[in-house]
Amino acid sequence: MKKKLVDKLSTTLFFVCALASIISVLLICIFLFAGGVPAMAKIGLFEFLFGASWKPSDVPASYGILPMIVGSLYVTAGAIMLGVPIGIFTAIFMSHFCPKWLHKILKPLIELLAGIPSIVYGFFGLMVIVPFIRDIFGGNGNSILTASILLGIMILPTIISISEAALRAVPDMYYEGALALGATHERSVFKVVLGAARSGVFASIVLGIGRAIGETMAVIMVAGNQARMPVDILKGVRTLTANIVIEMGYAQGLHRDALIATGVVLFVFVLLLNISFHLLSNRKLVK
Repeated sequence: MKKKLVDKLSTTLFFVCALASIISVLLICIFLFAGGVPAMAKIGLFEFLFGASWKPSDVPASYGILPMIVGSLYVTAGAIMLGVPIGIFTAIFMSHFCPKWLHKILKPLIELLAGIPSIVYGFFGLMVIVPFIRDIFGGNGNSILTASILLGIMILPTIISISEAALRAVPDMYYEGALALGATHERSVFKVVLGAARSGVFASIVLGIGRAIGETMAVIMVAGNQARMPVDILKGVRTLTANIVIEMGYAQGLHRDALIATGVVLFVFVLLLNISFHLLSNRKLVK
């Protein structure tokens, strides 16, 4: 009797927690779309999404977020190009090549990287990466390249930790079977184990990209925050998240609603990204 009561209470508790999560997401969606969709309709969907001018203080005001969309894509793409290969190769090394004594040192360091606040990463980028880029390539150092490098570093802990866990979750018989068929250690890991763990690796990439797209404070400190179309990776840029944070403190009326609409675009973008990677992952698994 007591066991049945505990099981029932546990089931109810888990259901309430799951329901709370669903309600939270629904409330966020309602808030975003209730404030953002009317603003898009008033500004004009095409003008809002594809307008190249963001000047809310002008008369008449213009609310085109295309420069921020392109800027977010550029910065995220740069972070992916840097962070994903390094993260995956590091995970492979730690799971199948790293000595145990070295793993005991690297694992806590990577977990520490995941716990560092964004503002600290921003200070690091401002004091180290920005001067480095300025000295090597010229300019003021606040650029797409700087933001991409910083975000590439920030997504490493997520990609490494999840990819390593996925690689270690592959049954040993996959690796042993490859060795038995004459494959080398390296070939067994890269061709068999990595292939079997690709679902988890894809998940790590998705979470890493989500971290890069949603990052704000660190990007604000190193990206230059110029609301214009990106023309060069050594020029400043403003992302969608930075645009919201920079101007929300003083925005009013349609300006404020346009910033909420910017959040809607970011929300839809991340949602489509997750759906695309989910479908791609499932398709690869079926094959």
